[in-house]
Amino acid sequence: MKHTDHIERFALLYIPWLLSLAVIASPTLSYFIAWLGSFFIFFMTLTGKIRPIPDDRGFAEQLMRPFFIVQIIFAGYMCCTSIFYFSAMLGYDNFQKSFVTPIIDPQTLIRAAQCQRYYCFGHASFVSGILFFMRYPVKSKYYVETEKLANLLVVIAVISLPVSIAFDRLPGLNQFYFQLSSLSFIAGTLALAFALPLKKVGNTIICALIYCFNFYQAFLSGFKEPIIISVLVLAIFLYPNYKKLVSIVFVPLLILMFVFLPAYVNSFRATAWSGDETSKEASKTALDAALNNNDDAEDETTWSFLVYRLSEIDMFTKFTESTPKYVNYYGFTILQQSAIAIVPRIFWPSKPSTEALIMERVYSAGVVNRGSNVSAKPAFIVDAYLSDGYVGIFIALFLYGAIAQLISIKAEELFGGYILGTALIFSGLFQIFWRGLSFEFIINSVFWSFVSMLVIFKILRSRNILKEH
Repeated sequence: MKHTDHIERFALLYIPWLLSLAVIASPTLSYFIAWLGSFFIFFMTLTGKIRPIPDDRGFAEQLMRPFFIVQIIFAGYMCCTSIFYFSAMLGYDNFQKSFVTPIIDPQTLIRAAQCQRYYCFGHASFVSGILFFMRYPVKSKYYVETEKLANLLVVIAVISLPVSIAFDRLPGLNQFYFQLSSLSFIAGTLALAFALPLKKVGNTIICALIYCFNFYQAFLSGFKEPIIISVLVLAIFLYPNYKKLVSIVFVPLLILMFVFLPAYVNSFRATAWSGDETSKEASKTALDAALNNNDDAEDETTWSFLVYRLSEIDMFTKFTESTPKYVNYYGFTILQQSAIAIVPRIFWPSKPSTEALIMERVYSAGVVNRGSNVSAKPAFIVDAYLSDGYVGIFIALFLYGAIAQLISIKAEELFGGYILGTALIFSGLFQIFWRGLSFEFIINSVFWSFVSMLVIFKILRSRNILKEH
């Protein structure tokens, strides 16, 4: 597939954004056109109408490639979750029209519709970057013997876990903990998906233990994301061999998790983070509360989560309200701060706090008060907007998709194809692409993950695990 094929079709991705601009006088209509526009983009890309789906593997066997997994999670979260917030602004409460809701502030609807247009435009720019550089099949100079692949995944899972823990205890190097911990989880989950159809009892037991350990750690983290990702990744890896099982079990399970996790996490944080109970005790209490409490308070917690915490549009509207009206566009300032963040603290002990640098943007925009004990870091598209409006969004989101795609291709070139390259290395080391965090966190993580990828490649080559064709 040549990267210049059907490039004129990319213009179709921007039609929803243009239509939403055409009806800008009606914020509600403009919002829904932009919101539905992302589903249009999903349809056009995932059905191969803009650029054909790579034919080197079956569709179910390449779900971890950027055009699917990164787009679904990153763009889906960014663009589609705002519907609950907008519904609340229209006067809905728990999916029902409320007759006691105050008169809706027209400016709130205007700003929400504006942000949704940014999301739609950003989605189109992001996918353009992926598709422009999506060239398959990838020619690899190296390969791993097929019969050794299942055992290799187990070894990587087992080794990377204690190494990640060691990095977590080394001052200034704990950022490598997250990379290798994620790599261990992906390797263990992938190895489990390999072991089950092959009926490798030993591998299955080891991988199941690793998976259960990671899932348990996710439950004690106090965050919803690692719990959901733990289930989602296992479902994706099992799907090629167990399509009906995944459809029947995992899809309803993920939906139930979105319903119950807000209550669980709120209860867990209230006790564990305050120091009233240990993490284990807080988890047991929170799980009992989430499963057994069906009163109005729980409904309110779930709806509040869907409106204000599932999506980040409420915070985005505050940034658009202040920039550029009161705070000028940042230009290259955020990128300069990202360069500072790349330097490991072990080499620069007095390096400015990355979180403090990011929070200055939050304070300047008036999103939270400087004295409050709240972390409200802007998302990637917000930093793109703060850099230079629509121009910043197009450049940043296009590069976001392009870099993710190019790294995935490079991983397949180095590690002998999709299984080790994209499913393991890219998904394990570069999981940050799924999340869309602030510039400083994204650039720092991607840079050092790329270094880690090259180090792992050198190790596997030196051990002759990766053989040259």
